[in-house]
Amino acid sequence: MQDPFALAGKTFSSRLIVGTGKYKTVEETERALDASGAEIITVALRRVDLNDRSSGSLMSLLTRRKDWTLLPNTAGCFSADEAIRTLRLARELGIAGMVKVEVIGDPKTLYPDNEQTLEASRQLVKEGFTVLPYCIDDPILCRKLADVGCAAVMPLAAPIGSGLGIRNPHNLALIVEQASVPVIVDAGVGTASDAAVAMELGCHGVLMNTAIAHAKDPVLMAAAMKESVSAGRKAYLAGRMPKARYANASSPTGGLIE
Repeated sequence: MQDPFALAGKTFSSRLIVGTGKYKTVEETERALDASGAEIITVALRRVDLNDRSSGSLMSLLTRRKDWTLLPNTAGCFSADEAIRTLRLARELGIAGMVKVEVIGDPKTLYPDNEQTLEASRQLVKEGFTVLPYCIDDPILCRKLADVGCAAVMPLAAPIGSGLGIRNPHNLALIVEQASVPVIVDAGVGTASDAAVAMELGCHGVLMNTAIAHAKDPVLMAAAMKESVSAGRKAYLAGRMPKARYANASSPTGGLIE
C-alpha cells in the first residue's frame, strides 16, 4: 500500500521517528534504529558532543548514515532564548534544517512551557527553520503553533519517559480533526499498542525513545513499534466498525435451518 508520510515538503515511507538517547552502546543504538525502519532520527543537541566525530561516537554514526534525516532537538532548554541559541549553533554546524523545539517548563514533570514554546517557534520560523514543536495536548496551542508556520505539531501522549501511553485520546482526536499540519505524537508511549492507538486516532506519526531504549530487548521492541505504527495507520485508513451497546451476530439470522 502506497501511503507516504509528507512532512515539510519531503516524503517518507516510515511514520515512526526514533530518538538516540538512553541506549547502552552506540552499536545497540544503530541496531535498534535499523530495526525500527525509522528514516527521521532525533538527537538532543545539549546532551551530545556535536564535535566528536571519532570512531564509535554517536555523531560518527549519525554523520555516516546518509539514509537518515536528522531532527536535532532542544531537550534540556528551559526558555525560548536557550532553544533559539541552541538551534542557531546547530545550524552553523550544518545539522539544523528541520528541528524539534522543546522548551521545558517544569523539571519534575518535564511538561513543556506553552508560552516559551510558541515564542521560540515563531522566531525560528522567521529565521527559516523548519519547526516541529513538542507541546501539551492542547488543541488551541496546536492551532496557534500551526498558524505561526510550524511544519507539524507534536503533542505529548504522557510525560516524557513515563511509558504511560495515550492518556487523553479525546484531545488528540480534536487536534487531528482541526489540524492543518501533520500531528505527531511525542512522548509517553510505552509499548506497541500505545503507538497503534495513536495512529488509529488519525495521528500522522509517532516519535519515541525510551519505550525502545529501555525495553528488555530494544532491537525487538523497535521492530514491534515499526509493525504497530504500520498496523495502526492501516486500521485508521480502513475505518473501524461502529461501536454498539449490544451484540450483533456475525452470521446472518435470516434463512435459518429449522
